[in-house]
Amino acid sequence: MTTPDTRRPRPASDILRTALRRNRGAMIWGTVLMGLYQAGETAFPIALGLIVEHTMRERSLGSLGLSIAALAVIITTVSLSWRFGMRILQKANTTEAHRWRVKVAACGLQPVARDVDLKSGEILTIATEDADQTADIIEVVPLLISSLVAVVVAAVALGLADIRLGLLVIVGTAAIMSVLSVLSRRIGSSTQEQQARVARAGAKVADLITGLRPLHGFGGNHAAFRSYRKVSTEAKLQAVTVAKVNGAYAGTALALNAVLAGAVTLTAGWLAFDGQINIGELVMAVGLAQFIMEPLRLFSEMPKYVMIARASAERMALVLTAPPLTTPGSEHPAAGGNLEIDGVRYGTLRDLKFTVVAGEFVAIAAYQPRAAADLAAVLAANVPPDAYEGAVRVAGRELGELSVEAVRAHLLVNPYDGEIFAGTLRTNIDPTGTSRTVPEAVEASMLTDVVALHRDGLDYGVRDRGANLSGGQRQRLSLARALAADSEVLVLHDPTTAVDAVTEQLIARNVAKLRRGRTTVVITSSPALLDVADRVLVLDEGAVTAEDTHRNLLAGDADYCLAVAR
Repeated sequence: MTTPDTRRPRPASDILRTALRRNRGAMIWGTVLMGLYQAGETAFPIALGLIVEHTMRERSLGSLGLSIAALAVIITTVSLSWRFGMRILQKANTTEAHRWRVKVAACGLQPVARDVDLKSGEILTIATEDADQTADIIEVVPLLISSLVAVVVAAVALGLADIRLGLLVIVGTAAIMSVLSVLSRRIGSSTQEQQARVARAGAKVADLITGLRPLHGFGGNHAAFRSYRKVSTEAKLQAVTVAKVNGAYAGTALALNAVLAGAVTLTAGWLAFDGQINIGELVMAVGLAQFIMEPLRLFSEMPKYVMIARASAERMALVLTAPPLTTPGSEHPAAGGNLEIDGVRYGTLRDLKFTVVAGEFVAIAAYQPRAAADLAAVLAANVPPDAYEGAVRVAGRELGELSVEAVRAHLLVNPYDGEIFAGTLRTNIDPTGTSRTVPEAVEASMLTDVVALHRDGLDYGVRDRGANLSGGQRQRLSLARALAADSEVLVLHDPTTAVDAVTEQLIARNVAKLRRGRTTVVITSSPALLDVADRVLVLDEGAVTAEDTHRNLLAGDADYCLAVAR
């Protein structure tokens, strides 16, 4: 792998243009149907004015019946065009939001540039709220155009009655948009800041949930909660600011629209009183003045939503344009093969060297927890190869030469704090639904008692982060997932710290049996797991200082005995 060149961030406008380009067809049909809806709405008061004029002039039942039939056609057109137009636009909106959500999540699963410094909670907010608000642009543009159609049709109809009425609508609309464009820019900047603060609060929550147990252990939970209260309060205050700006925008838009509608009504009344327009035209003008408030409201609100979508797109660009710490290779390792750690120096690791032969079960007893975490991070490819000295080879290939997909498929590192997802036991063990070893994995991890405890068995519902499971059950569920993957090389980091000694003994024997003939590395201080390993490597001060079977080390190494004996 090589460090990539710094790339120029993609502006938010590119993201918005991509969303619009991908949904051209849906937006064209949506615009046509929503334009037809607004035209029908506008035609209603026009038709009503014509009906009044002709009915008063001709006083014919036939003319009245024809007018009623015309109104029925207009109402049907309005109803159907709205229904199908919004259905098309909302489907496109939801689909586009999903696309961006998946794209942001995919980027979030890979390392991003250090200068961005986004945590998982922030990326989650961007992948949900910001993706949704960015996709809203697909509905905003057709609604903006259709509202413009309604305003133009109303202006033309009023202009045919009297040119002054038409000009009043056009000039008034332009003035309203000029005033509201200033407020819409304020909304965009305030919304962007709000999303950033909400994301920071989300990241703080994620950190607290992950580290709650150790925080309780050394009494740091109160300080952590105070820290969260601070960022949460900042997010709340910014949300209040955004609400105030939105309220000012909505109030101003409503007031200006009402002033324009009132001006049209009063002008039409004066013209009718002066005999310059007839009664039917007066009815039409009054009806249009009332109707025009709705498209004007939509028309005046659209700039606000455009600015919100742009602000959200800018936040998505932080993730989508951030270069990875390294550029992955494209090679794939051969089946089988050894796992080699050759002179690795990273964090607390000091010239670490060892080889795990294909099919071997090796346990690593790390005297310092930090060294165990650093080793797991290097093996999981969470640390770019140029960030450490030495090399890690899988089947003779260095990690830097392999694609991320190849590394994940061949070498699986299961962390001690593996995530549990909302779903079922089955979907947590086998997320892809392709594993053929789920029953064996459940039995080896001793998750059988959890399955038997519930009527639904493996289909028992699991809450987010495994909130309805105990710590030991969550750990065994994570272990079952790792075993069900059946990877060529499996690295387990402290897989049994939350289970009792008897269960731990059974898990150790089951794992050794299930993984027989497959390369397995367990980083642990558990006597049960150390005892079933083919050999044990002692990791002290970042280097391997001893190597033998567990029982031989117990008999001849006092430091080892002190570190692992329970």
